[in-house]
Order: sequence, then structure tokens, then C-alpha cells
Amino acid sequence: MASQDWFDKDFYATLGVSKDASDADIKKAYRKLARKYHPDQNPGDAAAEAKFKEISEANSVLSDAEQRKEYDAVRAMGSGARFTAPGGGAGGFEDVFGGMFGQQGGGTRYTFQQGGAGSDYDDLLGGLFGGGRFGQSTGGYRGFGGPTPGRDVTATTTLDFLTATRGEQVTLQTSEGKPITVRIPAGVADGQKIRLRGKGHPSPDGGEPGDLILTVKVRKHPVFERDGLNLRVNVPVTFAEAALGATIEVPTLGGKPVKLKVAAGTPSGRVLRVKGRGVETAKGTGDLLAVVQVAVPSHLSKDAKEKLEAFVAELPDEDPRTDLLAQAGG
Repeated sequence: MASQDWFDKDFYATLGVSKDASDADIKKAYRKLARKYHPDQNPGDAAAEAKFKEISEANSVLSDAEQRKEYDAVRAMGSGARFTAPGGGAGGFEDVFGGMFGQQGGGTRYTFQQGGAGSDYDDLLGGLFGGGRFGQSTGGYRGFGGPTPGRDVTATTTLDFLTATRGEQVTLQTSEGKPITVRIPAGVADGQKIRLRGKGHPSPDGGEPGDLILTVKVRKHPVFERDGLNLRVNVPVTFAEAALGATIEVPTLGGKPVKLKVAAGTPSGRVLRVKGRGVETAKGTGDLLAVVQVAVPSHLSKDAKEKLEAFVAELPDEDPRTDLLAQAGG
């Protein structure tokens, strides 16, 4: 059914097609844009979500022959079409609507003229807005207001770390107690909300169904931590490995370990980067960040302690806290 905002919205421009575009052209343009702006491809992107809503509305109207015909008629009315009263008196679009909403009685009927052809004004508006006299509510529609959209529903799901990173199809219960199966996109973050179009309550009068607002909670991983699209992991190395250098194995999320070279003299806190082994999403892929942690022995035998003391005595006399104290003003 026609809507008031049709006067202001150019659905052809929204889809990037001409006003005489074929059904195939409209379908092709919509599919291309829908793939680009779909919420699953742009999680958390409000602008993409708004754009997807616009192109979906444009497609729903232009892909329906009857709605497209009504839309073209409404747009024509708003772009300079004139209304002529019997006897030759002419009035603009505002004159007609002013008479309908601001004046009572009079009994004057108008003829809508477009391209030399005329049709009864009541018939035109009745066809556009649900039948009968303009302004009356029929079939659940409220004049220009259109049908009532269905209510949104909410749900929460908790995923393990690996599932949230890879994405998965899950079945959950909505706040209304209704089971629903949804696809969780790869790389979803803890606390992220996902809007699933049309998965909410149905409209009471034939309008669009509401949406499902899904909040995702992600369990902590015992080893890995999210840092944007990167994954961080603390990797212990021995004092000898850090001092002399070594090649070590580092775990990856859900995959085989990778080998990394630790340079001689590596301190705690140094980050070793493994490209492309982080979180993979539609927007890109992060890296694995291995944070070196030098492990100090907690127990030493008497013999080992004596040897360590002898070794330390031969080291250059350096105080690693010299710069720290100087910068702190000590």
C-alpha cells in the first residue's frame, strides 16, 4: 500500500536504476546492493544497516507490479501534477489536500490530470490508500500511516570463545519463549548485539514483521584473549631461551602450533607477531600476538644456586633500573 513518505523517497535512485528499468534490472541491482550492505557482512555498522533497510524498502515496492504502479502515480502527484476542478479552476497538490483536511463541506470534486489523461480523484486516492474515501482506514491501514510493523523481540546467547570466533548456526529461545535458529557471524565480540530482520513478531495488520535483537556473550578462553581482530597469547620462555635465543612452538586457536624464533636477549613483554592467525571476519583478518614471558625458576638446588651466583658475578655490573629511576626523578 502507498505511504506518505513515497512523495520524498526516490526508490529508483536508491537502487541506482532508471525509472523505466525492467524487473530483471531491479532484481539485479537489489541483489548487488544487498550483498554489500547486509548486516551479516557489516556487524555493528549502523550506516550499513540503515542503507540495507533503504534498499530493502525500495526493492519491496519496485519489485511488486501493483505497488510500483501506485508509487509512480504518487511520485507524479508530488512532482508538479495539477488538480483541476470542474469549470476550469486549477489548484496545486497543497490546495487539494488543504481542502480535504482543513475545510468542511463544499462538495467540489477534482479531476487528476497527468499527460492529458484524467481519472476521478476519489478513485485514484481510494486505489492508492486502501479503497473508499481518502483518509478512511481500511484493511488495517491508517491512511498515510501505513500498516503497523510487528514488535521486536530480544534474546541472549552465550558462546564459547572458539565458536564466537569462527561463527556458527545456533538454536536459542527468545524472550517470548519461541525457539529460533540463527547464524552467528564469524568474529562476533562479547556483548555485541545482532539485529536479525523479520525474526520478530508478525504485524497485526499485514505489515513487516519485527526484528530479533540478539545479544551475544562470549566465554573467556584459558589461553587466548581478543584484541580487536588480533588474538593475544602469553608465551613462557626459559631464562636460557630468552638470553641465548631459541626457536619455540606457539599455540594457535583451533589449529596446529606454529614455530617462532626468539632472538637472543629477548625481554619479557616483547610481542612476536604471526600474520593472519587472528580473528577472521568479513571486514578482515587479525594477527596472533605472542607475548614473551621470561619464566624464572622457583626452586634451585644448592649446587645450581652456587653456579648461578658464580655466573652472575662474571656479568657486567649493570643496573637495569637506572633509566627508570632517572625518568621518575629519583
